[in-house]
Amino acid sequence: MRRSGRVSSGRRPGRSTLSCNPILKKWRRRRRPAYMEMTMNFTQEVSAWLSENGYGELESSQSVGGGCINQTLEIHTSHKERFFLKYHGSPPVGMFSVEARSLDILREAKGVRVPVVIANAEHYLLLEWVEPHERAPDYWTRFGEGLAKQHQSVALEFGFGFATYCGTTLQPNDNYTDGYVFFAQQRLLFQGQLAYDSGKLDSGAMWRLEALCRKLPELVPQQPPSLLHGDLWSGNAHQDENGAPVLIDPACYYGWREAELGMTMLFGGFGEEFYAAYDAAYPLEEGWRDRVDIYNLYHLLNHLNLFGGGYSGQVQRILGAYT
Repeated sequence: MRRSGRVSSGRRPGRSTLSCNPILKKWRRRRRPAYMEMTMNFTQEVSAWLSENGYGELESSQSVGGGCINQTLEIHTSHKERFFLKYHGSPPVGMFSVEARSLDILREAKGVRVPVVIANAEHYLLLEWVEPHERAPDYWTRFGEGLAKQHQSVALEFGFGFATYCGTTLQPNDNYTDGYVFFAQQRLLFQGQLAYDSGKLDSGAMWRLEALCRKLPELVPQQPPSLLHGDLWSGNAHQDENGAPVLIDPACYYGWREAELGMTMLFGGFGEEFYAAYDAAYPLEEGWRDRVDIYNLYHLLNHLNLFGGGYSGQVQRILGAYT
């Protein structure tokens, strides 16, 4: 899930009169920030789990940057092992358990590497530590081939059997035999209704969205239900100690593979070798790039719901182009 795109002005705020208040300064020195209290609570809980399960005592932890939804830590144990911990003070129900299940399913597909799940609980997910390294020369080729292999893992129906999350937005995955109905009901109209209910879309936009859904069979070719990562932008693609690709933060389901490729183009950052290697391993229908706006409308609606009006123009442009 991409950040909202807010950019700092680069200006340092001036000191207020409150910041100079000696009583306030003394209170600030004594008061522990809420996020520090939360971190201590979760590290204590994880420390107990590690000790009870033979991983040794938790010796140290340090913050890892990059997350816009969860807090993240690098964990070191007395057995000289390292782990990656992500945690949230009040996550959506089951968010970490469904992410753990999704990672396990992706790993079984033997496509692109994903971190091994060590443990999960209501407020945290503990993963193997993957040592980052610069990309290998064949990074994009291996990525394209690996994703193609993952997409060749297909199901009988579209969906996933259980809901997942795209960011913090619930992603319903009821099973459908018809991919057009699935994409309309579980993706576009679900997000559209959220946006309409919160005042981010008006009735005219909803009418155009419904019209687009009716036209899907004319616009999108038949595709089997492939295993998708579900939120494949460049921020969720990393590299391991050998410079090979690693996927994180999935929003899995079985769906149209062109939708996955479309998501990689929404914010950019994927090398052209990636697409060439994918197409060589699992050829795509002609004209797939012309359809990416249809698929990416789902993610743009989700970003509109999560981050607000900055994505409204892109949503309206796509609706206008097809209706």
